[in-house]
Amino acid sequence: MEDQKLLKILGNKDVLALAFGAMIGWGWVVTAGLWITEAGSLGAIAAFLVGGLLVVFVGLTYAELAAALPLAGGEMYYAHAAMGRLPSFITTWAIILGYVSVIAFEAVALPTVFDYLIPGYGVGMAGSILISWINYRGMKLTSVIMGILTLLIAIAGVLLITGSSIAGNVENMAPFFTNNMSGILIVLIMTPFMFVGFDVIPQSAEEINLPRKRIGQLLIFSVCLAITWYLLIIFGVSRVLTPTEISGSTLVTADAMAKAFGGSKMMGNVLVLGGIGGILTSWIGFYVGGSRAIYALAKAGMLPKFLAELHPKYKTPHKAIL
Repeated sequence: MEDQKLLKILGNKDVLALAFGAMIGWGWVVTAGLWITEAGSLGAIAAFLVGGLLVVFVGLTYAELAAALPLAGGEMYYAHAAMGRLPSFITTWAIILGYVSVIAFEAVALPTVFDYLIPGYGVGMAGSILISWINYRGMKLTSVIMGILTLLIAIAGVLLITGSSIAGNVENMAPFFTNNMSGILIVLIMTPFMFVGFDVIPQSAEEINLPRKRIGQLLIFSVCLAITWYLLIIFGVSRVLTPTEISGSTLVTADAMAKAFGGSKMMGNVLVLGGIGGILTSWIGFYVGGSRAIYALAKAGMLPKFLAELHPKYKTPHKAIL
């Protein structure tokens, strides 16, 4: 039976990278301009503050449950304890299908973004094979790669904030509010989708080598980090680009980065690399979450048992991953 246990190898940094990386995908590169256009610079910031606070309340529930039941497949066990087998089955499948939809989106987004750097190369299939292989090889490799990619995202973000703080000005941030309260509500409705991903912590809780209480604390901290990230991105973009430039941009965050550094195309590409890092971290994170949910259903007898088998060497639910 010992051979059939998932490896407990995730530490503090690994858990944060997994959750933060899953939340920070590609949306911040392309939709920051939409947020600012709809609500204004301060309006978008206000919307993300309110939306982030609501997500924190959801996260507090997850934090309590993940600490109480630190088992792979998280929500399956929570729903089973509260409502029984059938609601648990439906709940877990809804989550799995949600994860699959994100994975499919990332597979399409990667070649689109890659084309910005090197036109004419379709890398969607190659990306799918690579992400599957990383997950197949085990959580140790997954956590290392997630850490590297999250660092890449952070570097791109820090450069954008630094450049916009120096080269930008407050005048560009006007109008601070547009479309009155309706603009803020439009952005507020978008915010929950930007925080999807912290729930991979409950899914992988069985592989976290930390005290139970710490799991919940890291979950909330990861959401707070994501809130801070989005607020800084909105601030940076609105400070360096005028409303006209924002409206005419397709990759607004990359264009803001380029302008912040004197129109440097190379710095714009650095930002896009950070965006690619976000695509890959979300892709990997949702693979982890989805495969563990399938693994949990199989262990509970709600899917064929072979899906609960662990790889003899890597100790991953390899058949669920495939």
